[in-house]
Amino acid sequence: MTGIATAALDQLRERLGDAVVTDVDVMAAYAHDEADLVEHGQPGCVVHARSTEDVRHVVRVAGQYGIPVVPQGALTGLAGAANAVDGCIALSLRRMDRILEIDRINRIAVVQPGVINKAVSTAAGELGLRYPPDPGSWESSTIGGNVSTNAGGMCCVKYGVTSEYVLGLEVVLADGEVLRTGRRTAKGVAGYDLTKLFVGSEGTLGVITEITLALRPVSEGVLSLAAVFEDTVSAGAAVSAIVADGRTPSLLEIMDNTLIRAIEAYRPMDLPVDAAALLLAAVDDGSSAQLERIAQLCTAAGASEVHVASDPVEGEMLLAARRLAHPAMERLGKIIVDDIAVPRSALAELLDSTQRIGEKYQVRVAMVGHAGDGNMHPNLIVDRDDPDSHRRCMLAFDAIMQLGLDLGGTCTGEHGVGTLKKGWLATEIGPIGLRTHRAIKAALDPAGILNPGKVFEIPG
Repeated sequence: MTGIATAALDQLRERLGDAVVTDVDVMAAYAHDEADLVEHGQPGCVVHARSTEDVRHVVRVAGQYGIPVVPQGALTGLAGAANAVDGCIALSLRRMDRILEIDRINRIAVVQPGVINKAVSTAAGELGLRYPPDPGSWESSTIGGNVSTNAGGMCCVKYGVTSEYVLGLEVVLADGEVLRTGRRTAKGVAGYDLTKLFVGSEGTLGVITEITLALRPVSEGVLSLAAVFEDTVSAGAAVSAIVADGRTPSLLEIMDNTLIRAIEAYRPMDLPVDAAALLLAAVDDGSSAQLERIAQLCTAAGASEVHVASDPVEGEMLLAARRLAHPAMERLGKIIVDDIAVPRSALAELLDSTQRIGEKYQVRVAMVGHAGDGNMHPNLIVDRDDPDSHRRCMLAFDAIMQLGLDLGGTCTGEHGVGTLKKGWLATEIGPIGLRTHRAIKAALDPAGILNPGKVFEIPG
């Protein structure tokens, strides 16, 4: 039993043929993203769209029969935003993977949602351009998924998140109509900013089928360093000092001892396994003077050692170590990845208090994140075979979320809300904010078929 009416499947297959999949074993691979321990259902079918017209057909059939539609990309998300609900159409956009245009003069790229982030960077690089947002999953995550969650990355401290690079969108609405938002021009302020409305909406307002991205010139040369600290508070103080000094690093990342050891065990790279924290910094303007100043500030804040990469290859190795954080942690057990962002001035307190929360609930917490913009990812490790471990982990997760809000922060800096943080979004934005969210959803998706149960609850 697929849970989808035979008539609906017949209508889907009439246009899409074998792109409609009902094999139970195949559908299981489309049930959830990479967020451990987050609820999910089972699709009624999977549809592999190849064009905007395919998406329109799916949405129209779904609307006719009242079938939920869950848009999906590479399923690399960490908040359950692409998780299936029972009996839904899991609408996979992976095969919409063409780079339609790269315009060197206007510095834009037009892509389909299934294009991999790395592919855009590679294609732009051949023309002396770059696409700055670089989430940890950049080698596998899709641009459509990045846009849907407003993904960030290690270069956010200087270049910002995805929304700052999305100039326009093509979106299939819940009634099957196609909306085009934004423009190709460098400037344009006519009307409501509908583009930003859809960026970060996690598939709840429409299905994104084309994206116009802003590109930037390639950097002038990357220089990097690693600073070793004997306690996380000193590392946080170093970040505050760097920002207060007016430095503009292109990258400022932090890893605690648990994560350093996990990465070294996963792939030996001669990391300082006895360090309490490792701070990675880079500048991409070729300025050795700026990197030297950052090194001085780290030393003044208490770094026991500062190592400046001798060449770009060594610098790339440092960045590669940071990108191994998630796969390294997965080897330690199930993990729940938090994603809070606080004011930079509160970073040291966040690091220290998170450590105390882990101790209170007897939960192993590994800290990693984008220190330069206050966006941290506490990784909570759960014993797969111990229900009490799961209970304590969720208590710690909630305590960390509350800590982030108490420090003037937000429940998500780049991973999105999904199903993992629905309650915390409601807490953060308050009843009027929630009412406004629901009104927008009702206006664009009155039947509630687009990715239901994500971001916030719709009253029954």
